[in-house]
Amino acid sequence: MLRSVILAASRSPRVERLVAALPATRDLAHRFVAGVDADDALHAATDAIGGGRSVTLEHLGPATHTVEAATAIRDEYVELLTRLAAAGLTPAGDVTVRLSALGRRFDERFAYDNARAVCAAAAAAGTSVTLGMEDHTTTDPTLDVLLKLREEYPATGATLQAYLRRTESDCRDLAAAGSRVRLCRGGYREPESVAYRSARDIGKSYVRCAKVLLAGGGYPMFATADPRLIAIIEDRSRWFDRRPDQFEFQLRYGVRPSEQERLVTEGYTVRIQIPYGRNWYPHLMRRLAVRPAVLGRALLPAG
Repeated sequence: MLRSVILAASRSPRVERLVAALPATRDLAHRFVAGVDADDALHAATDAIGGGRSVTLEHLGPATHTVEAATAIRDEYVELLTRLAAAGLTPAGDVTVRLSALGRRFDERFAYDNARAVCAAAAAAGTSVTLGMEDHTTTDPTLDVLLKLREEYPATGATLQAYLRRTESDCRDLAAAGSRVRLCRGGYREPESVAYRSARDIGKSYVRCAKVLLAGGGYPMFATADPRLIAIIEDRSRWFDRRPDQFEFQLRYGVRPSEQERLVTEGYTVRIQIPYGRNWYPHLMRRLAVRPAVLGRALLPAG
């Protein structure tokens, strides 16, 4: 019930104005979103990399519906990658991009061309791109684009969502040598026919998928702040003789800083997912809908 209410609020301009006006919720946004522009994102990336972490930057924005809007997002990423390289923040810094931001809603070929341009800019900067995943209807089209991009840019990463019933099979398909795969929980409202609903079932699916990725020849990226899942992955990585540099943990900007520090101290690669952009409100509300308790605890003093 609470999740449905939060998701409904994420689509309400009236609630957005209220949230933006309240000091407490403004502070919440500042804690979990790096800022509104590339300068803010680069500042956050510099701090994180200086603290021994890696980063992935994602520009927040709605799906684009015009050539002009999609081209602007493509150019934003190309410029961001150029600046990352100039600041000496690659390869510890990379980017995440969603195809809907690059024009998939109105022209799939145009979106692919834009994604290819971003991948080319990443390669020139000495880093890589990970394709974000959206609702279940976009999974196959996104994976089709991924495979096509990997023909030229094999380091292009995939995102898979553990709450989808199909994901364990997708992990097997993508666990080949050299394949970068980010495994996350998933944050969209999906029908029960395609997605697990309970936290227990989603957690079980996450563990099954993680074991498939650890057993394969690729490079798994485990995007979770769940302490139980992190502990299981640490344990299972030893089962599969994975060194700490053969996979990574990904945690969201502002979430569990003490756990980030612990993992870094123990030799794991920790990549911070840094979102930025003026479209911060829907992003924040979706994150809150996925794990209200986790984000609620994160509002306590850091540590």
